[in-house]
Amino acid sequence: MPEGEGFQRKMPAAEKGVSEIQPSDMRVSVTGTVVDTKGNRFVLDDGSGKIDVSLEEAPDIEASSLVRVMGRVVSVGDGLELQGEIVQDMKGLDNALLNRVRKLEGKLLRI
Repeated sequence: MPEGEGFQRKMPAAEKGVSEIQPSDMRVSVTGTVVDTKGNRFVLDDGSGKIDVSLEEAPDIEASSLVRVMGRVVSVGDGLELQGEIVQDMKGLDNALLNRVRKLEGKLLRI
């Protein structure tokens, strides 16, 4: 897509686990299970931790849905929150296999 007038490129969302997210991160991508929803907010659990996600509008998702969220990291109180920009349904994804692939990638990066 060509960059035109008024087009603003966003920083890429780094794929991370909840426990790896730092206040210095700008945009991240997290895949996990929705454990609670309320209005335009929900809690996402990826197995390494939980994080609150806020959206501009109420999402069309239910608790126990597997989703990927891309968004901005925001410090709130004594923790972090994601301001979700994209919520992608990941139904059908083998989450255990995804976690195995991520572990293998981590080992390769340390070589």
